[in-house]
Amino acid sequence: MFVLFRKLIKRYPNKSHRALEILPGFVSWSLISFPVWGSFLWPLGLAYFIIIFDIYWLYRSVTMAIFAVMSHFRIEANKRYSWMGDVKGFKDWKRVYHTIVIPTYKEPGTTLERTLKALASQTLSSKQIIPVIAFEERAGKEINETRRELLEKKFKGKFAKLIFSYHPANIKGEVVGKSSNAAWGAKTFLKEMKKHKDWEMDKMTISSLDCDVLLHPNHVAALTYKFLDSPRKYRTIWQGAIMFYNNIEKIPAPMRVFNRIASVINMGTLMRPDRLINFSTYTLSLKLMDEVGYWDSDVIPEDYRIFFKTYFATDGEVEVEPIFLPSFADAAEADGFWNTFTNTYEQVKRWAWGASDDVYIIKKYILDEKAPFWDKTIRVLKVLEDHMLWPVNWFIITLGATLPPLLNDKFSRTVIGKTLPQVASAILTLSLVSLLAIIVVDLKARPKVEGLSWWRRVLSPFEFILLPVVGFFFSAIPGIDAHTRLMLGKYLEYRVTEKV
Repeated sequence: MFVLFRKLIKRYPNKSHRALEILPGFVSWSLISFPVWGSFLWPLGLAYFIIIFDIYWLYRSVTMAIFAVMSHFRIEANKRYSWMGDVKGFKDWKRVYHTIVIPTYKEPGTTLERTLKALASQTLSSKQIIPVIAFEERAGKEINETRRELLEKKFKGKFAKLIFSYHPANIKGEVVGKSSNAAWGAKTFLKEMKKHKDWEMDKMTISSLDCDVLLHPNHVAALTYKFLDSPRKYRTIWQGAIMFYNNIEKIPAPMRVFNRIASVINMGTLMRPDRLINFSTYTLSLKLMDEVGYWDSDVIPEDYRIFFKTYFATDGEVEVEPIFLPSFADAAEADGFWNTFTNTYEQVKRWAWGASDDVYIIKKYILDEKAPFWDKTIRVLKVLEDHMLWPVNWFIITLGATLPPLLNDKFSRTVIGKTLPQVASAILTLSLVSLLAIIVVDLKARPKVEGLSWWRRVLSPFEFILLPVVGFFFSAIPGIDAHTRLMLGKYLEYRVTEKV
């Protein structure tokens, strides 16, 4: 079977590529519409599918809640731990340098200032940190130079070196976005690296850091310890817990609920090494990054791409290791309810566009002959599960059990037709226990906001009553939007998420 697929991919590279682009949309639309056409063509099979899917959802909900609770306790312990004490146990710890590439477009200088301030406040000396501020030329010379002057004035002499790169516009073959900008920033850093004899590739890491992310003060120290201590340092990617809490109390309730749920899910995922893939802000050794040729310039999503690029380039040796510390990010925000709603929708649609990487991942999976078969199979299936069910979950859980008896009167008079809504409801009601755990973890993990009114604090847990609406507008619709665009060949243009 694999031999046949390999031959087809090699013989028809363009057609196979297009077929795989259609696959996510085909799968998601088929499953979303199944409760409609299945109600007439195969109602019994549909009923069992819905029950099995609801059980699957219950399993996912409960395990995620358990892992989120476990992750929360580990994060709290790691926040208090003295990582520098462990770091200083290595004789060569002062030779380790951390390059942090920070792609930015038109974000305010104050946002970048806040990010660099967090880097300068690390428990590891900031003299071992090398921020690379990756500007886009298309943002405009005046904007870029104003921000550069601000940052140089505030942070002159704070770091080992503060580097600025300027990604040219309209480079042939490139796709505008974070990945191509980060790749240019890395090239600029490499030129600077040649001037510093004490910057040794074997003793350096390189990170992709979203420009609004604030790393916990212990983050770089914990990273240094893990880098020095690991025998697999050149085959590891490190990932912290991305939490969208920087401005969580400034955005309207529906968007607040979405970001609170997303933050807890990110925490829980750290406990799942079988599902953990780097996202948003992550680190790998400079040696590994150099080995695979840095970020690709012809894609929009760069995080999953760099994982599978390194994974298949090393014959399946790369793994993602969690750093149980918070990386606080901004939620999408703009002036007014509707603009914040739109920005959140567009951000999620860009995340869902990660399904465009499925073409690359599936092709690599089929053509690869060296990575351990079951390891690569499980990893790829987990990614396809997440990507292809992204828009499906809401429709099956919310409407799936209601439609068959409603659309097919004959089926509604059968035993299973009558009991399907009750059985599905009972299964999904059990998942509310996991929701309670998620609410508690969120309340514990969120930084305390001074001046927040008492009624906002009291009503905070009750905001989750908006979940059905939030799931529709910030999961199902942007997900199917992205899948449909990919299926029809209407490729998504990179849209920077406005964060104020």
